[in-house]
Amino acid sequence: MKAFLLLTLCIAAGTGWAQGEQSAGGQTIPTPAPEQPPVLVNTGKPMVLPFQCTHEDAGSAGFSCSEDAPCPVYLDLGAAAAAGNRYFVAGNIHSDAVTLYSVLLGSDDAGHSWREIHPRIRAAGLDHLQFLDQNTGWVGGQLLFPLPQDPFVLLTTDGGATWRQSAIFGESSDYHFGSLQEMHFSSKTEGSLVIDRSSGGDPGPFALYESPDGGASWSLKEQTATPLHIKGAPPADGDWRVRVDGATKAFLVERRQGERWTSAASFAVNIGFCRLSP
Repeated sequence: MKAFLLLTLCIAAGTGWAQGEQSAGGQTIPTPAPEQPPVLVNTGKPMVLPFQCTHEDAGSAGFSCSEDAPCPVYLDLGAAAAAGNRYFVAGNIHSDAVTLYSVLLGSDDAGHSWREIHPRIRAAGLDHLQFLDQNTGWVGGQLLFPLPQDPFVLLTTDGGATWRQSAIFGESSDYHFGSLQEMHFSSKTEGSLVIDRSSGGDPGPFALYESPDGGASWSLKEQTATPLHIKGAPPADGDWRVRVDGATKAFLVERRQGERWTSAASFAVNIGFCRLSP
């Protein structure tokens, strides 16, 4: 009874305790909820994304890093979008030679604070972002190691709180290699993608895929040897952009306001090193 009351009080107080395991004495021991990603506070200076290199990271990337010869690690951002006061930016973490992880960052307070809103995907990069309204949005990317392959879309219907991953190439597809070149949704259900499959040696490398269900599934509509473009898609230089600033060695996330671009946030390019002992 005491254990039940303790657990009830913890939940009522908002301490984040979840239902625990039974101890040998029959009492319930509360266990903490899963750790949340750290919050990055925008003070006007470039924010540094936390990164801790592991032996698995170094091994999967095929390089060795030591105290005497550490491997630098960088953040690369390629797309930004917004849904009201919710801002989003996407990219990857990479070394000098290979991509280590995807990165998807979000802010629900107009850029004042940021956190990672999707788990990092090993060897993947995200480079397309679109939000149709406050709740409905998509992020596009692909695996990048050893070559661009298995493009996919992350989709949300709750403003970025949760995401579902959808593969472009189905399990029965003959295609494996390819990178996402264009992505556009004209409604909550209708979407189009252009895939460049040239990295796989395809003689007709450009392919148009369409989705009738908000990105949950995709089917091939056209393939050609000449570049394809999505009809009706807005220009790439919309109201948001990401650019590198050499002076601060940071990626600037900027929003168009009339004829001017104003900064919403900045993220440091250099985020650390891999230093692993033998």
